[in-house]
Amino acid sequence: MTLAGQITTLFILAIPIACIAWTVTHEEVFREPREYCVRCSKDSKKLLRRKFFYLFTCEYCFSHYVTLVFLALSQFQLLLNGWRGYVIACFALVYVANFYMSIFALLRQAIKKEKVEIEVLEKEGEQPKN
Repeated sequence: MTLAGQITTLFILAIPIACIAWTVTHEEVFREPREYCVRCSKDSKKLLRRKFFYLFTCEYCFSHYVTLVFLALSQFQLLLNGWRGYVIACFALVYVANFYMSIFALLRQAIKKEKVEIEVLEKEGEQPKN
């Protein structure tokens, strides 16, 4: 694969990785399992158990494991052939996926802020003027 093809694949493959990592660690559909994982990561007496459950609450940590699954499925290698290409691809995909998640988080925050500001303006407009 050409370098341009590898870069294109990198940016495209990072999209579903970011989507899955964000959905599992933030969205309502996985709230109950995530709350269980948060409890286990805080309350467990064993260090290994705490760290294992923490992986499902942190989008950065979880994106590493999602990336490993996608690398196994796609066999994507970056810059070099063999295991070195997989290692480079793994960290590059995690980086790009987390960049996408950061942008998404900022957009969601801006949208929430705008909604709150609109609600405040609407409430001020409903109040009778004295």
